[in-house]
Amino acid sequence: MAETEAAATHDNAAGIDSPLTHYLGYAMKRALSIVQADLSRVLAGFGLRAVSFSALSIIVARPGLTQTQLADALQIERSNLVTLIDELAGRGLIVRAPVAQDRRRHALMPTASGKKLAAEAKEGVTAHERALFSCLTAQEQEDLRHMLTKFRQAVSA
Repeated sequence: MAETEAAATHDNAAGIDSPLTHYLGYAMKRALSIVQADLSRVLAGFGLRAVSFSALSIIVARPGLTQTQLADALQIERSNLVTLIDELAGRGLIVRAPVAQDRRRHALMPTASGKKLAAEAKEGVTAHERALFSCLTAQEQEDLRHMLTKFRQAVSA
């Protein structure tokens, strides 16, 4: 009964926003809210947040990148990155190493436990996406990915 009531409430609430549903930005925001909520649930099981998962995944894939490169990739302020790097380093998932050519800069390296956690979390995120996007065919998922990439590149130029 509770599920039926929740579904009915959701259906009624969905109608209230009808003046907004023709806006692509609004549709993207609503979809993103759903994706982020489920992703947060999945990543919490690994003691990660979306931003820490993203940072750890990039560091594992690109060992030795600098903090500046990571901040640029994540599109976050360098000052905010310091807190994130401190969190990952404090958990023993990454280490900072001075860059030989410029000792003021630090290269970020994953530890063995960081690589292990990243691999486990990646499996969880992959399962999350598989389940969440199962309403779309493989081609529709690829088309959506392509359109979002095209949009992001066009507005970032």
